[in-house]
Amino acid sequence: MSSAQRLRTLHRPLVWFAASMGVLALISVGGLLFDDRVLVNAPIWAKPFKFSVSFIAYALTLAWMLSLLPGARARRVGWWAGTVLAAASLLEMVLITTQVVRGRQSHFNNATPFDAALFQTMGMTVVVLWLAALVIAVLLLRARILDRATAWAVRISSFIALAGAAVGYAMVKPTAEQLARKDQPTLGAHSVGVPDGGPGMPLTGWSTTGGDLRIAHFFGMHALQLIPLLLLLLSALAPRFVRLADARIRLRLVLVASAAYAATFALLTWQALRGQPLLSPDAPTLTAAAAIAAFTLATTALSLRTPTPSTPRQELAA
Repeated sequence: MSSAQRLRTLHRPLVWFAASMGVLALISVGGLLFDDRVLVNAPIWAKPFKFSVSFIAYALTLAWMLSLLPGARARRVGWWAGTVLAAASLLEMVLITTQVVRGRQSHFNNATPFDAALFQTMGMTVVVLWLAALVIAVLLLRARILDRATAWAVRISSFIALAGAAVGYAMVKPTAEQLARKDQPTLGAHSVGVPDGGPGMPLTGWSTTGGDLRIAHFFGMHALQLIPLLLLLLSALAPRFVRLADARIRLRLVLVASAAYAATFALLTWQALRGQPLLSPDAPTLTAAAAIAAFTLATTALSLRTPTPSTPRQELAA
């Protein structure tokens, strides 16, 4: 299938949703420039800007992945799953933007019955979004995609992205301090061990004094783009490097990168849950990071070895 034909097969509701997020990103930039309101120690338009940019990448990647599905039945189920995901994501962004316009916190807001109802609705949209993404991941897992490296890149990245999205459920769990107070205006938090809104890293706002679950959430969800992008890079370099021209070597490298990515995601989640800032790792965190790095280097070196002739049984089935 040519590039032009592939573009025509992209999931249109997801593409249109990505386009709407592009418009919202531009509006958010205007808000950052001309609206000086601050909420939880951050510019009030920072959240819709970050969410819209993230959703652009997420929606377009899923639209491409759905175009890989073979068979009319899989494509039909994938179309409905993608459409539900786009609708749920759009509703979530409408609710976030509504709270920005009102000057209210969108996430964890329990200050009034209306605020709490909006946040509960957001929670339901996230559940629907996650389940739709799970359906897509299962379809990709079962699909017979001719290029084995592409097949495993989209399969593994979609499941890591699901795990990244699931980290969000840990954020909505009320802390002990919140449960101890009857009229608690907020329930849940991004940060662990420190209140939200404290000192944060530039641009991202991730906590520099405690753990921050947004780091693992962000890293996990964007496996959906980064692992396939690695494969595209390997394919682009194949004409210049003989070993990368071998499809089996590219498959090996994709599997190694995916394992390293999953291990790093687990490490970031563990670090945040222990209330530890990203840039202040302790000895156990550094030891785990070193082990991941050593594993990645060793398995990458082994993967680059010229493959020996193999029988079909020895090859990893797509």
